[in-house]
Amino acid sequence: MRTSLFTMSAAAGALALTLTACGSDGGSDGSNAALVGEGSGDSCVIDAEVPVGAALSLTGAAASYGESQRNGLELAAKELNAKDGVTYDLTVEDDQTDPKQGISVFEGFVNDGASVIIGPTLSNTAFQAQPIAQEESVPVLAISNTADGITEQGDYIFRDSLTESQVIPQTVTTAIEEYDLEDVVVMYSNDDAFTESGYEVMSSALEDSDTEVTDTLTFSTTDTDFRALLTEAKTSNPDAIFVSGLIEAAIPLVTQARELGIDVPIIGGNGFNNPQLMADAGDAAEGVVVGAAWNSASDNPQNADFLEAYEKEYDSQPDQFAAQAYTGMMLIDTAVRSGCSAERDAIKEGLGSISEVESVLGTISINDDRDAEHEAVVQVVKDGEFTVLK
Repeated sequence: MRTSLFTMSAAAGALALTLTACGSDGGSDGSNAALVGEGSGDSCVIDAEVPVGAALSLTGAAASYGESQRNGLELAAKELNAKDGVTYDLTVEDDQTDPKQGISVFEGFVNDGASVIIGPTLSNTAFQAQPIAQEESVPVLAISNTADGITEQGDYIFRDSLTESQVIPQTVTTAIEEYDLEDVVVMYSNDDAFTESGYEVMSSALEDSDTEVTDTLTFSTTDTDFRALLTEAKTSNPDAIFVSGLIEAAIPLVTQARELGIDVPIIGGNGFNNPQLMADAGDAAEGVVVGAAWNSASDNPQNADFLEAYEKEYDSQPDQFAAQAYTGMMLIDTAVRSGCSAERDAIKEGLGSISEVESVLGTISINDDRDAEHEAVVQVVKDGEFTVLK
């Protein structure tokens, strides 16, 4: 039985040493005979450690998402390394919620011989960094990027996160039906690819309904005071407010809306899908509606095991970002074991062949566009928790 060699957030120097050793066997392009094993699936045995790089936003505006993702990845790697056959050397680097830093982190992973790269956290960073990996034929698995066009950047780019186009229309339709909405206001952050993409899908879904958008208001990802915008929204006397924004905006926006006496439903995009909303906004978060790729109430066995293991490891409950990260690492293991090879092209082929794999997110497949397909869920905050709305 192999010994687990996983270490938390290893220093860049440690990764460089590991991957330099890897490259010395077969170059820095991921071609390495030691990464090709024998057997298949559960019987696969690969002698060398499989180098996996993850670029996550551990600081900056998206830090809360990145922290959850690191927890999910590290938990998955720990569990995988406790099994026989394949050992993963996971290294997590901080992209600082900055596309320039994301490019630098990707370049480091590519040049050091990573078999596969996970991340980055935000879509706008992904659009800048992913071409680095595509150019060098390194597979990438996006675990939280939901903007349209992510996988269109190349045939080495995959994702296990549902797109805004897959989740938001279902959220809009469900909210309209549940609350009988006729007139609404839309608010969104217009300086971020993730939130802009969410707004575009949200707007399109509303246009396809009989609901009228009486006003559309924009803000910046760095804004924290929304009172003026919310006061303007209130003058329209809307039945609900739809918002595409990051959690850093969601918390003060929801809190200030309730302080101003706005008690209509607030329907958020994927950025609202974070337990920090309830922790920091408290009672103000009650009734907020959020579409999601995952809900803790899902009763599949993989999810039940994940919840128990996560709480034991971190003494807290996971969020969707942790669940998607955990699933991403498990999908990489499935891809590696399918051909019993951790060479870059083999992982690319394996990820492209993922079909109806039972996971924390449910039964998941990767389609011909290299996007994930699985069932979404619409949630509402009730008694301080995300519960299934419908």
